Amino acid sequence: MTAVAGVRGAGLGLRRALLAPLGERRGACADFLEVAPENWMRIGGRLGRQFRALTERYAFATHGLSLSIGAPAPLDEAFVREIKAFLDLHGIADYTEHLTWCSDDGHLYDLMPIPFTEAAVDYVAARVRRVQDILERRIALENASYYAPLATELSEIEFIKAVVERADCDLLLDVNNVYVNSINHRYDPLRFLDALPRERVRYMHIAGHYVEAEDLRVDTHGASVIDPVWTLLQEAYARFGVRPTLLERDFNIPPLDTLLGEIDHIRSLQAQAGQAGRAVNA
Repeated sequence: MTAVAGVRGAGLGLRRALLAPLGERRGACADFLEVAPENWMRIGGRLGRQFRALTERYAFATHGLSLSIGAPAPLDEAFVREIKAFLDLHGIADYTEHLTWCSDDGHLYDLMPIPFTEAAVDYVAARVRRVQDILERRIALENASYYAPLATELSEIEFIKAVVERADCDLLLDVNNVYVNSINHRYDPLRFLDALPRERVRYMHIAGHYVEAEDLRVDTHGASVIDPVWTLLQEAYARFGVRPTLLERDFNIPPLDTLLGEIDHIRSLQAQAGQAGRAVNA
C-alpha cells in the first residue's frame, strides 16, 4: 500500500478552463496538478487527449468529490475500483477525499457534515479501510468546512483525529477550511493546528472564500487567498514542516498568470519555512 505522497512543492487544481492555457505553456507552471478523478476518468476525445498530455508533463494528485465516505448508503465499491483503474492508468499515487457525505439514494451535489459521534467514527473508519484495501493505496481525508454540526458528542478536532487514527489513513489539511470554521464556530485556529497529529498530515490545500458577514465565511474557492489564510499556512508549515500545497480555484477563474502568482507565493512561504527549519536544526 502506498504510504507517502507522490507529489511535492506547489500545485494547482486543474479545471477545464485551464486546459488550453496550461497546454500552451512551455515547461511546467506548477510542481503538480490536482483533479477530481470522477470529472476525468470517463472523458475521451479532444479533452481526453489534452488531459493525457498534461499527465505526461506533470505529477498529479486526485481529490475526489463522490466517494461519500460518511453516507448511510453502502459503499460503492464498483466506483472505487473505477477510481483505482484511473489512478493506475495515469501513475497517480495520491487519492484524497472529503471527510463528508454527499449521497444516499442519489447525489445531493453538496458536501454534508458527518455527525461528530463515536459511532460515526467507527462507521467511517471501517469504510476508509475498505477503500484503502481496494485502491491498494493509503488515502488522505480533508477536514471539511461546515456551517451547522449534525451532532457534537465529539468536537471537530476530536472527530478528525479519531477517524484518521482508527482508519490508519492520512490527513489532507485544508488551511482555508480551518480559517473559515474558526470564524463560523468561534475557535482558535492555532490551537486547532496544534491538536492535529503531525505524522498524519500528507499535504495541504489553500483557497479563497466569501465573506457573508463579520461572523460568517463561506468556503467558495472563488476568490484569491487572503492574508490571514496565508499567515495560517505559514503557521501550518512551522508545525508540520513543508508539505505539498495545492491552490484551489473553482470559479471566477482569473488568467493563468494570476494563479501562478499565488503559486509563487506558496513557493516563497515553503522556501522560508525550509530555511527556518534548517536554522533550527543547525
